Amino acid sequence: MNTVRAVAAVIQRHDGFLLMAQRPPGRGWDGWWEFPGGKIEINESPFDALQRELREEIDISANHATLWFERNYIYPDKKVYIYFFKVTDWVGEIKSCENQLLDWQNPSHVSVTPILPTNLFVLKSILLPSIYAITNIKEMGEALFFERLKIKLDQGIKMIQVREKNLPYQDLKKIAQKIIDISKPYQAKVVINESEELALDIGADGVHYPFHCLMKLKARPEFSICGSSCHNLEELIIAQDLNMSFAVLSPVQKTESHPLLDPIGWEFFSECTNKLDIPIYALGGLSQESLATSWQYGGHGIAMQRSIW
Repeated sequence: MNTVRAVAAVIQRHDGFLLMAQRPPGRGWDGWWEFPGGKIEINESPFDALQRELREEIDISANHATLWFERNYIYPDKKVYIYFFKVTDWVGEIKSCENQLLDWQNPSHVSVTPILPTNLFVLKSILLPSIYAITNIKEMGEALFFERLKIKLDQGIKMIQVREKNLPYQDLKKIAQKIIDISKPYQAKVVINESEELALDIGADGVHYPFHCLMKLKARPEFSICGSSCHNLEELIIAQDLNMSFAVLSPVQKTESHPLLDPIGWEFFSECTNKLDIPIYALGGLSQESLATSWQYGGHGIAMQRSIW
């Protein structure tokens, strides 16, 4: 089966809206909505192909385009390897050059349909930060943790999981409330590990469900953010079928907390991410330098409990 290399431009305005285009009559999948882009020509780099497609399709040139992630998709007649670029600044006035409809869409409430399967992952991922921080107060102590939390919020982290299994409920509530209060001015989201009761009690943004809790769910809970911990493809499929916000797949590499566990490795991580549309964070033995590797293997980002702090 032939592999087609392609680029896609995730063009985002300052208000967060995304530009989507409807494939015109006469093309494969005509009438379906997608992000602007197209095939990479022989001897053409992904970035050069992106600029060419932007000029040909919507008459702009990207001032700022970042390679976001790479994904494989298998169609009945071909494989497609797509480089997704995030474009937030451009030169020129966007217009339709190939008889395609264009529309700015709020990623929280997408109204156009149907959407190409290769683009569904983007619409789920755009709403989530690329780094997912997990608390580690047991090892660090409260004073050092809150000192580092402030530093990391200043540096831009936007989502934190409160995971302190050793604490009694009232102590955990006090710490979680303090994390929410400190994070709120930064518009950082705070989710609680496992305890729906605590999340409701203190008004957290959501709950992160270990897999043993995920298995008990009949439908997605009503929280705005619902994360899940998974360790193989079967568990990830359950999380996707429940329409969870994201999944964390671990351990990708050896970890201090589970030294006897065999890591799944990046190749297996990639096999999972490229079969699913749920955003997946890599976890286990990673550092912030691992973010680009996660994107390269189809992941949404990375989760960290030790190195992030």
